[in-house]
Amino acid sequence: MQRAIPNMIQANSLFSGTHPNIRVSTSHQLFTTLINRALSHAPVPYALVWPCEEHALAGPLDAAEKGIIQPVLIGDEACIRKTALQYKINLAPYQIIHASTPQQAVQMAIELVKTGHVQGIMKGSLHTDTLMHAVVNPANGLSTERRISHVFLLAVPNYKNLLFVTDAAINIFPDLLTKRDIVQNAIDLHVGLGLGQPKVAILSAVEVINPKIPSTLDAASLCKMAERGQITGGVLDGPLAMDNAINPEAARIKGLASAVAGQAQILVTPDLEAGNMLAKNLVFMAGAETAGIALGAKVPIVLTSRADSVQARLASAAIGALYARHLAQQDAAF
Repeated sequence: MQRAIPNMIQANSLFSGTHPNIRVSTSHQLFTTLINRALSHAPVPYALVWPCEEHALAGPLDAAEKGIIQPVLIGDEACIRKTALQYKINLAPYQIIHASTPQQAVQMAIELVKTGHVQGIMKGSLHTDTLMHAVVNPANGLSTERRISHVFLLAVPNYKNLLFVTDAAINIFPDLLTKRDIVQNAIDLHVGLGLGQPKVAILSAVEVINPKIPSTLDAASLCKMAERGQITGGVLDGPLAMDNAINPEAARIKGLASAVAGQAQILVTPDLEAGNMLAKNLVFMAGAETAGIALGAKVPIVLTSRADSVQARLASAAIGALYARHLAQQDAAF
């Protein structure tokens, strides 16, 4: 078993309201728990696609050195080695597969998935669109009956739960059936990470049904779908406004008595614009740490950003490893 990663002090501790020497922020504790859980297992093989810049190479290889993932590096070999040399990164333990272009690297990663050599794909320094275009292409064989969607996992200072925000990166204007898959993907991730049955808030601008606000109708329909077994594994409520989804006092003032109001763990936004703005507001204005993953394909797709902190990169790898292991166990059970 790998040694646990110690809790780290958050640089922007002003959000916690205490001096950094007094306590570690909840944000880091939430991600540290997932990292330590991943460290308790053997590393999971992952295809690292086009790691041709420092942030795309150093982060995943840091996770590999700690025993979270076992990466196969796919990309321009000369560029990878030049980057490693420049930043003093040791490539000796890792397999490198040469690819001339990002598109070719993605196709090679997909083939490694199909042959069982890797259990997930991790984005390097290529554009997200290039990666996801190939993943969602039915001809490549990674599609399932489920729509692919994205989840931001956010560790927000002073909020006790790890927040899932979805979908903020893939489905622009999801219809009801797409939202059903978005919700189910997020629930499955929450359960698969060992976080238990999640409380799911279907967000809108208000907490009452208003035919002039279509997202309130979708929220009500999704809750009824959960009652009828079309969505499983989570507790749903909606429509809920953002304040009464996460703040118990706001929920109390509005007279909302539910298992979700005031303590949501998954926030389902009406569309990509709302989700993206919500996630980035939490990161840049509330000091949240974030990790990102795409779900609904045959394997998880870990999406990292060059702006991610060291711990966020480790958390992304840990989330990818834990969920890939969960999916493999599910496949083995059938």
